[in-house]
Amino acid sequence: MTAFQLALGAGALAGLGLALLVWQLVPTQPDLADTLNRLGPENSLLRPAPVLAVTGRDRLGLWLMRHVPALGWVKVPQRELAMLRMPLHRYYGEKATYALLGLLVPPLTTAAFLIVGVHLPIAIPVVASLGLAAAMSFIPNYNVITDAAAARAEFTRALGAYIDLVALERNAGAAPRQALEYAAEVGDSWVFRRIGEELARSRWSGATPWEALTGLADELSLPDLADLADIMRLSGDEGAAVYQTLRARSAAVRTAILNNELAEANAAGERMSMPVAILALIFLIILGAPAVLRVLV
Repeated sequence: MTAFQLALGAGALAGLGLALLVWQLVPTQPDLADTLNRLGPENSLLRPAPVLAVTGRDRLGLWLMRHVPALGWVKVPQRELAMLRMPLHRYYGEKATYALLGLLVPPLTTAAFLIVGVHLPIAIPVVASLGLAAAMSFIPNYNVITDAAAARAEFTRALGAYIDLVALERNAGAAPRQALEYAAEVGDSWVFRRIGEELARSRWSGATPWEALTGLADELSLPDLADLADIMRLSGDEGAAVYQTLRARSAAVRTAILNNELAEANAAGERMSMPVAILALIFLIILGAPAVLRVLV
């Protein structure tokens, strides 16, 4: 393959990248059938976040889901996506976008080498493109898992305050459902809004509020929220007094959060001790090297 052909191929890939960028920036209309399917009650847990504006990544993900059957073999972090309220097609679109970027980087680098007169075998950019595309396609996985872990920790911290508010409402004489709903209306964070949405959906669907909280806990992998649902189930079905139980549950949640933060602080301190030990070793080597060299010479 000649240098002209390599330059032509690199230019074509660069043009493809620019075309994809323009395609992503061009506004479009959402697919009506897909939107109605997402808004259906049977898909409320699988797709909790309705998409109001479809971007280029969304369109790319929808196209992949419709035309690439091999996507069924891709492991999808469902609970992490549900925590972030990220639709599945957007997740696929981000993976495909990063993979395309990985495909474009080696040919453009090869073209830069050709400009300065360095000729590389054709196998090098081909293998590098495939490897980099495969590696970069896992970046969305890392981002989703990391963001979901941070969101889950934030949810747990807010849940401790929510349990205290529910306990105060119950102590003031509110019914179990009213106590849960009034407590959710107090806070303005996304955690309180998420709980309030589930409680409102349970009211209109005829389900009990603890069933809605249990479903949300299973969807997001939140055992503390499932414990709250079990406590309120006892209060609603059996009329048990749960004020002290709720206060104890909120104290246990805060204690667990504190223990986790202490463990993370201890781990960070241990990691910081390694560079200090390495610097001390280097300092000792610098001090002892002249004496050792004097003896050897």
